[in-house]
Amino acid sequence: MRVSVFKPIAEPDVFKTKLLNWAQQFREIVFLDSNNYPQQYGSYDCVLACDAFTSLKTDFHNAFEDLKQYQQQTKDWLFGYLSYDLKNDTEKLHSNNFDGLHFPDMFFFQPKKLFLLKGNDLEIRYLNMCDDELEEDFEEIVENQMAIAEFSTVMPIGVEVRQRISKERYLQKVNEMLIHIHRGDIYEANFCMEFFAENTQIHPIEIYQKLNAISEPPFATFFKNNTDFLLSASPERYLRKQGSKIISQPIKGTAKRLFDEELDNQSKIELSLNPKERSENIMIVDLVRNDLSHTATKGSVEVEELCGIYTFKQVHQMISTIVSTVEESTSPIEIIRTTFPMGSMTGAPKISAMQIIEELEETKRGLYSGAVGYFTPDNDFDFNVVIRSILYNSKEKYISFSVGSAITAESKPESEYEECLLKSKAMREVLLG
Repeated sequence: MRVSVFKPIAEPDVFKTKLLNWAQQFREIVFLDSNNYPQQYGSYDCVLACDAFTSLKTDFHNAFEDLKQYQQQTKDWLFGYLSYDLKNDTEKLHSNNFDGLHFPDMFFFQPKKLFLLKGNDLEIRYLNMCDDELEEDFEEIVENQMAIAEFSTVMPIGVEVRQRISKERYLQKVNEMLIHIHRGDIYEANFCMEFFAENTQIHPIEIYQKLNAISEPPFATFFKNNTDFLLSASPERYLRKQGSKIISQPIKGTAKRLFDEELDNQSKIELSLNPKERSENIMIVDLVRNDLSHTATKGSVEVEELCGIYTFKQVHQMISTIVSTVEESTSPIEIIRTTFPMGSMTGAPKISAMQIIEELEETKRGLYSGAVGYFTPDNDFDFNVVIRSILYNSKEKYISFSVGSAITAESKPESEYEECLLKSKAMREVLLG
């Protein structure tokens, strides 16, 4: 079904930029970059899938069943996304909030052209129907001289970014959430707000490259489906399947980086000992353990690492790793369906948290707090969490990014607001120029 060719790559980082530039000619692109971040469960340093042969685009209704059939029929590499609103397919929930982006709830495609980079080794896998284009495409990529500097002249700098919820309303809404927590409706919920710009044009590849350079996260993504774009600097993995092993790595707990090395180390230590951040993380670990148990073989759900501290360019994060084992006959779609949306972006108990989130938030989340990733022909998969991301509908000239924080009984509304502003910093910087 696919022709596979291997090529040595002398300068992988330069090649990645050329690869992404070359891909812009196609209607569908998924470009995934791990930014050489050291991680136990990494697979490739960079992946590019482009040019759909077949695709699946649908709203939430019956979406997981449609995806299951599509995945079983193609038995091939599939790339795409799951939006947060697929919760309405698995539970009696709804999404009635404002939506300025109008992305489909789910989109996957089977790429004609696929590039898998690991170290200095590139594997190119083309569908048989277009394998005669492989060598010519590779030459074109290698000879591509276009650099980011050429984009800077075409786009105006300084997008007018507005906040959907004012600070006063934000504080009021967090207090309402705290009432739910003290009443015992929920223990924790992730509350998000949107920043947006209307009637604005940006150059997606330029914005993506600048955003990625600020954070250099392990799950960076450039996604394009015609006029829909996701430019993501996500540090978080949602779910990975590696053979019979399932890996979930929720992030809960954030501290800012400091310029002074000693103070920066102190910031890390304080995060690791912070009782509020630890309790947030542990609540989500329990939720993930419960989610994974739906498809796990008996007794196989384990916490491999609890509240580990990981350092990124802008922030320190608290990350836990929960694993399980599944039977070979278990459908990969079922594993996703029973764990989606991810615990770190919802709350505990999950369904109550999602109902309260819907009441208090003012924007339909859509792809934000959903997941982007891929399925392999042998039923493995890897998906990120869509956070620290800019979403752009170029047809409607609408730009959106959202940020959120976990509200628990210990939360102080003012501190949660400050955390949201910290998380929005990179996106604002990139758009404001």
